[in-house]
Amino acid sequence: MGGDDDRIEESSVRLMASSNDGIVDGVGVGESRWVDGSEVDSESPPWSLLDENDSGQGYGSMRRRLVKKPKRVDSFDVEAMEIAGAHRRHSKDLSVWQNLALAFQTLGVVYGDMGTSPLYVFTDVFSKVPIRSEVDVLGALSLVIYTIALIPLAKYVFIVLKANDNGEGGTFALYSLICRHAKVNMLPNRQPADENISSYRLKLPTPELERALNIKETLEKRSSLKTLLLLLVLTGTSMVIGDGILTPAMSVMSAVSGLQGEVSGFGTSAVVIVSIIILLGLFSIQRFGTGKVGFMFAPVLALWFFSLGAIGIYNLVKYDISVLKALNPAYIYFFFKKNSSAAWSALGGCVLCITGAEAMFADLGHFSVQSVQIAFTCVVFPCLLLAYMGQASYLMKYPDSASRIFYDSVPGSLFWPIFVIATLAATIASQAMISATFSCVKQAMALGCFPRLKIVHTSRKLMGQIYIPVINYFLMIMCIIVVSIFQNTTDIANAYGIAEVGVMIVSTTLVTLVMLLIWRTSLFLALCFPLVFGSIELIYLSAVLSKILEGGWLPLAFASFFLCVMYTWNYGSVLKYQSEVREKISMDFMLELGSTLGTVRVPGIGLLYNELVQGVPSIFGQFLLSLPAIHSTIVFVCIKYVPVPVVPQEERFLFRRVCPKDYHMFRCVARYGYKDVRKEGHQVFEQLLVESLEKFLRREAQDLAIESNLNEYFDNVSERSRDSGAAGDGTDELRIPLMQDQRPEEPGSSISEETSPAFPSSVVSLDEDPSLEYELSALREAMDSGFTYLLAHGDVRAKKNSVFFKKLVINYFYAFLRNNCRAGAANMSVPHMNILQVGMTYMV
Repeated sequence: MGGDDDRIEESSVRLMASSNDGIVDGVGVGESRWVDGSEVDSESPPWSLLDENDSGQGYGSMRRRLVKKPKRVDSFDVEAMEIAGAHRRHSKDLSVWQNLALAFQTLGVVYGDMGTSPLYVFTDVFSKVPIRSEVDVLGALSLVIYTIALIPLAKYVFIVLKANDNGEGGTFALYSLICRHAKVNMLPNRQPADENISSYRLKLPTPELERALNIKETLEKRSSLKTLLLLLVLTGTSMVIGDGILTPAMSVMSAVSGLQGEVSGFGTSAVVIVSIIILLGLFSIQRFGTGKVGFMFAPVLALWFFSLGAIGIYNLVKYDISVLKALNPAYIYFFFKKNSSAAWSALGGCVLCITGAEAMFADLGHFSVQSVQIAFTCVVFPCLLLAYMGQASYLMKYPDSASRIFYDSVPGSLFWPIFVIATLAATIASQAMISATFSCVKQAMALGCFPRLKIVHTSRKLMGQIYIPVINYFLMIMCIIVVSIFQNTTDIANAYGIAEVGVMIVSTTLVTLVMLLIWRTSLFLALCFPLVFGSIELIYLSAVLSKILEGGWLPLAFASFFLCVMYTWNYGSVLKYQSEVREKISMDFMLELGSTLGTVRVPGIGLLYNELVQGVPSIFGQFLLSLPAIHSTIVFVCIKYVPVPVVPQEERFLFRRVCPKDYHMFRCVARYGYKDVRKEGHQVFEQLLVESLEKFLRREAQDLAIESNLNEYFDNVSERSRDSGAAGDGTDELRIPLMQDQRPEEPGSSISEETSPAFPSSVVSLDEDPSLEYELSALREAMDSGFTYLLAHGDVRAKKNSVFFKKLVINYFYAFLRNNCRAGAANMSVPHMNILQVGMTYMV
């Protein structure tokens, strides 16, 4: 099958919360969407109703353009027909004041980590390189200045933030962006109709861009590259979660340790105890949500950045303003020439000045690109530069103060106010990576790479603001363990650097792929990005990896643990889906059963949840064998996450009839983005589903009626033309001059309503269809009888002939995760009173 004759129209009807019985959007002139003919079941009859010998001229050409609806609508494996909005929702740009308000909030959520880095950067750097001359101070300062200017400012603010996925950031957002443009997702449930979602915004490479097409084809053909890309993304996500553990421990301990030199008898044990108390308080307030936490923390961080800038200016003026010479990058060369290997080791401390830079991208879903950019360029960047310059100016005069440089450089009368603000700021700094961890885990869950967990949506306005209780308590426990074991910031700093640089390298790799595949950037510019920023990050990575035995092993251990969890879950989920596809029930078997399905049909609607987007799942056979009766209306519901942040409500459902009409069976694919949170109760979901099903039935009857009228009309015209001998004079075609030369509609196009008057009223008129009214009344009767949720309690086992490693992963690790994650009924908000479950074992 191929060509225009073999394509199928997906009817488009606007899904509305309130029912509009009897009202149809136009008469067959709604938005037309097309599915490639390869999706059609091979057992289905030819879709074209045209004469095969038609040459493509005259009325035959017209019929190919208009008669697009198949006669048969009970195909099992054809793409689900879409019930979607003809009118797209476009997110409005935020006003200037809204962006400024969000920029203020970012200070409390995004920039806390980077803002507290002056507490410990120079302390760590000069623990490796003792200060013996001004070159040491100026070289270290120059390193810090250009590290901040190149990585957070040049890389993230001006480049990486633009690689967002409809406002969502992070490694999984980049992965979903790539998945939309190349079929690299390991779970094979992609449907062509997904590209019609308004938030998809697909820009496929054009044929002229041969390089982008070659990259796309290479990624799609080689399964090893798909696996490598997935592992890269999972590694970056694991590093972000590791950051969420180390950031609170590092920031809080750095602030509290300032009391050691100021309060007599305040030793290491006291620092550990106070730090643990503060951490307990920090994690206990996470349930209130990012928005409330951001507004509560933002004023404190604003005061903190103001204090950093003011103290920096004070120290510059009072001690040694000549440190401005560090703006000359030549001092970096002098620094390495003088200290050689010690300077290379000091890079591990220098990289701490950009800790939290990844949060600018990972937390993007909580805010907007403009707000993050405004806050960094106007507040964070200048204040940090002043702070580091002020500390360097102080060290030029008092080089022995390197171990307590931050608090020693604070004027004596301001110590206690600054200490309180610093402690609060350090506590708040942890919020950046905690929020980023929540976002990354949510995205991983939606894309099938993390076990199902409870997610609490904490804001009615901003979908990205979430709270995950299990992750929150896990981070809290791990932070307390880290603080209790290490008891000092030096070893934690060694671990901290590895996690931070690891995430940056992953982001650099993925953004480079986005440049080549999606942005259509020139090859020179696309290669300059990894050459410049990747080289810098690899140099820093080589420095921090030398500290593996001194605490650097910790983030690697955390990353390895989460990488194993996520890959095991994804691996098991893909095998389970493939098993369901192999074992789905054949059409011949269903037709042999007849409309009674070999049992008794009782009033009611049965919603059978499964993961298949096409075909009848094998679990349905288990229900037929286990139950004495089955519902009069059956809907196969598939909750599917697509690689977009948000699916608009009116584009949520796809519908398709399964089997002939008297079977009363349908397939519904409910699509959600990875940023969507399923907040609707089961009553709302049921109402939306039934309303959209009614609209689907009306549109189906409407399209069939128009098709039948068109067939009759063209047959009559052809007969009259043959009788009069004027078939080739084109007289009748003058009635439709504008459509004769039209090309078939592209996806998302529509037939203009102005074309409908070209046909007699008998073609476009719709008589009441008795079968439609009967089916609608049967649906309402079934709805009145109630809904029953048919769920599978699936057990996944490896086949006996599988290799030992596969048996170990599937039978033990994956089984453990499935048994301890959030149950399917709870995850789908299904009422327990209306559940029927049967057990089934999937052999993979």
